Amino acid sequence: MTDENIVGTVVELEVGPVAHGGHCVARHEGQVVFVRHALPGELVHARVTEQNAKYLRADAVQVLTPSPQRIDPPCPYAGPGRCGGCDFQHANIVEQRRLKATVVSDTLRRIGGIERTIVMESPGDDGLGWRTRMRYAVVDGRPGMYAHRSHDLIQIDKCLIAHPDSPDVLGERWPGATSVQSVVSSEGKTAVLTGEEPGGRVVEVVRGRRFRVEADGFWQVHPAAPEMLVDAVLSGLEPAAGETALDLYSGVGLFAAFLAEAGCPVLAIEGDKDAVRNARRNLHDLSDVTLETGDVGRVLNTAAGQGLEHVDLVVLDPPRTGAGKDVVRRIAALTPRRVAYVACDPAALARDLKSFAGLGYGIASLRAFDLFGMTHHIECVAILEPVDG
Repeated sequence: MTDENIVGTVVELEVGPVAHGGHCVARHEGQVVFVRHALPGELVHARVTEQNAKYLRADAVQVLTPSPQRIDPPCPYAGPGRCGGCDFQHANIVEQRRLKATVVSDTLRRIGGIERTIVMESPGDDGLGWRTRMRYAVVDGRPGMYAHRSHDLIQIDKCLIAHPDSPDVLGERWPGATSVQSVVSSEGKTAVLTGEEPGGRVVEVVRGRRFRVEADGFWQVHPAAPEMLVDAVLSGLEPAAGETALDLYSGVGLFAAFLAEAGCPVLAIEGDKDAVRNARRNLHDLSDVTLETGDVGRVLNTAAGQGLEHVDLVVLDPPRTGAGKDVVRRIAALTPRRVAYVACDPAALARDLKSFAGLGYGIASLRAFDLFGMTHHIECVAILEPVDG
């Protein structure tokens, strides 16, 4: 390792395993290098893009020994120094899913001490044309995508992962805006939003039930994702009529709706006021759903003080940072017979599963879903239950 600044220098690297975040791990003079646009087993020339005392970041600019799983990126804007929206356009879709499964299993082992073989499930797509909510950066009125870890705008005329029915905003100028978002709902309704104006609403349909959602609010961006995740949660929990349930980080009421339809009285807790307002509309026909607005941990503590001592089922879909030890402790104290944990970040999932394990809850099943083709993002559903003894 040298103290010399080598940013911009091209180095030869033998590429090692994939890591969470859309890159692989290599070493240069003993220092860890996180290298993008490479695949495990390749020999590459890589340009160093960042340097600090702990590691380097680099982009593979020439592949000397390619992986058999390497393909030419379908998008002309993918590659070193270009659009930073995708991570794995240079790998075939089967390899992308294998890499993501490896990331989940390695992260669970490294952070959570959990040994688990992961098989990545998918909606059967080719990784393109799935994203129903697209946000483009706007600089001087021109829309585009930022380069990776940069504010350099890359102008593009088409995004290949955008849903084909998305409004075309790339051919227009957006003076005064810092971003522009295009949205298409499962009913085919579209919306175009800029960061400077309030969003409207769209309607999404899951299992025949309609959900009103803020156009710029949270909703899964793959058309197949809501139903796949609902199916995974319900099949894992196996709710029975009369069982009590908690839906934490409940959004617009997706999981609460189907738990209630299964005959479960549900307490749903969500911090976003707009989401709760929409949930009241979405769930108005389900009298056994109680909606609470506020921080999940705080509301759980208040409910405990008001006599909530036990629930049968819990589903939680926390933000990328995870639920955290306090919320996990509060859930375990309610002694549910099963917990469904929906996670968008494997590191946060591993931390929280380790916390659950310390409180007597083990993994009954863990499923991983590739709902974000060409990117490193992953969705998981873990079903937890008390460990015997």
